[in-house]
Amino acid sequence: MTDYRHLLAMTDATGLLQFSNGKIPDPRSGYTLDDNARALIVSLHMKPGETDYTQHFLDYLDRSQMADGTLSNFLLDGKYYARFDSEDSIGRTIMALSAATHSERIGISQKANRILMNIINKPRSFSSPRAIAYTLIGLCKAQLTDLDKYRPALITYLSDYLLDLYSSTKSLDWLWFEDSLTYCNAILPQALFCVYSFNGNKNCLHAAYDSLSFLNDIVFSEGYLNVIGNQGWLSRARPSARFDQQPVDAASTAFACWEAYHALGRKEHLDLAKLAHQWYRGENIHKLSLYDASSGGCYDSLTCNGVNLNQGAEASLSLIFTDLLINGNIGTEFQLLKLPV
Repeated sequence: MTDYRHLLAMTDATGLLQFSNGKIPDPRSGYTLDDNARALIVSLHMKPGETDYTQHFLDYLDRSQMADGTLSNFLLDGKYYARFDSEDSIGRTIMALSAATHSERIGISQKANRILMNIINKPRSFSSPRAIAYTLIGLCKAQLTDLDKYRPALITYLSDYLLDLYSSTKSLDWLWFEDSLTYCNAILPQALFCVYSFNGNKNCLHAAYDSLSFLNDIVFSEGYLNVIGNQGWLSRARPSARFDQQPVDAASTAFACWEAYHALGRKEHLDLAKLAHQWYRGENIHKLSLYDASSGGCYDSLTCNGVNLNQGAEASLSLIFTDLLINGNIGTEFQLLKLPV
């Protein structure tokens, strides 16, 4: 059963808080567009209760959109701070809003469409590969009306951007889009698998398969998932950093392998998705669980000494997402809506 306790404890009248001290929510950490967008996707899979969390998180995204359509990424003490804005946060929001277009509640789907229409031209100026990938996944899986006439051309434009990056960077021993592997790497091949499923582009399929295979050969080389650490990452010039391993990367890997399984039907990808999920509960370099049964939260990272005991929104949401995916609790109306974090 999916455990929402910590997510709900981190949610107040404004939205989802960013960080916690241990398991205690930290009001001074503020709120981010990233986390509330992820929370919106989770809320779409929650059973109805006394609090309408889907409306709550969608309203947060709506308030974060400025008059010119720009989405502000950080809120503290009622003030938005533009210096924290990022393309990645906008891409994740586009993905979340695309998920909300599937809602059977007209008010939810219409509001999601409206916010999307106000930002839909922004992705053409993106330079972040991950922002482009999040946007592509959302566009490929959205149930749209207003955006339908723009969608095919925008998907082609953005997927060509990723393919150009891939072709210009790859070599015989480096099948990747950049000269380094950093965070949420698997989102890049996942996006191209999504494009293939949407329009049958074989170039996207080949790049997705080869790049995901390259990544999986690295992160599963020891028989379990070893997330690439953020204390140095991995580049052509140096080996992978072991720590700190971030939970969001385990989720990203699980979702990409799941996407590959549904695109190709190969059991090896399903098995790897399940193995990535097990990272959270002890199939990792330390054989330690990152799930805190006392709170329902997820520890922030695997460190060289064990775990970081803080339980921020990103980590806990990534665990919830992956539990929903692997345990088959994503509703039938979202059959193709396998979204990463």
